[in-house]
Amino acid sequence: MMCSRTSGTPEEYAHAERVVDLTRTLGQGMSCYPGTPPPDSLPLCTIAEHGFNERQLTFSSHTGTHIDFPLHIFPDGKSLDGFSAEQFIGSAAVIDVSGHCGSLITGDLLRPYAELAERSEFLLIRSGWGRYWGTEAYLSGYPVLDLEAAGWLAQFALKGIGVDMISVDAADSAALPVHRIFLEKNIVIIENLDIPEELAGRRFLFCALPLKLEGAEASPVRAIAIVGQTADLFCNFKR
Repeated sequence: MMCSRTSGTPEEYAHAERVVDLTRTLGQGMSCYPGTPPPDSLPLCTIAEHGFNERQLTFSSHTGTHIDFPLHIFPDGKSLDGFSAEQFIGSAAVIDVSGHCGSLITGDLLRPYAELAERSEFLLIRSGWGRYWGTEAYLSGYPVLDLEAAGWLAQFALKGIGVDMISVDAADSAALPVHRIFLEKNIVIIENLDIPEELAGRRFLFCALPLKLEGAEASPVRAIAIVGQTADLFCNFKR
């Protein structure tokens, strides 16, 4: 049985089975990439008039916590259809650079985590920029991987890279070079994650399941971390 966050000693907390939600809520006032329309939700049916509630949802495929596929950048790249469901679940770890990174996340900053990267299928970069979610500050000036750091990460056998920023590339980037480095190797990118400090340096089971959309270049996801003994067993089995 899994439970939500628990209280107790550090030892009890480390072994408790729990699910940590890493997903941003879609709704009014949320942060959207410049030029991307905010999501909309309109009533189609109501209990008062029809006996049940139903709503029409309108949003970009890159809204909120979402996953990018190679088709986002490459005309002949894989869409969601080209990946099995297994692509979206796996052993993961958080690299926390919130305490000492400026505008660029460099390879020198990441190389001490080489062993963690080798043992993981997903790496989540926690920059701390998520504290600005829902404000204008979130949309620009966030730290990004430099090209050397992105290339270093792309050498590992990863399924995906996740970040707590609105993009892995700078807001004013037209070429999107960091996207290209990962997506050309079919390493999917998860953006706008909400990554708590408690996961830093830990291994856990990560799930980021997209909507099953035909021909999608991206999709919103519900991203979670499963932490505890069951997740530890899974991670040790996979790597």
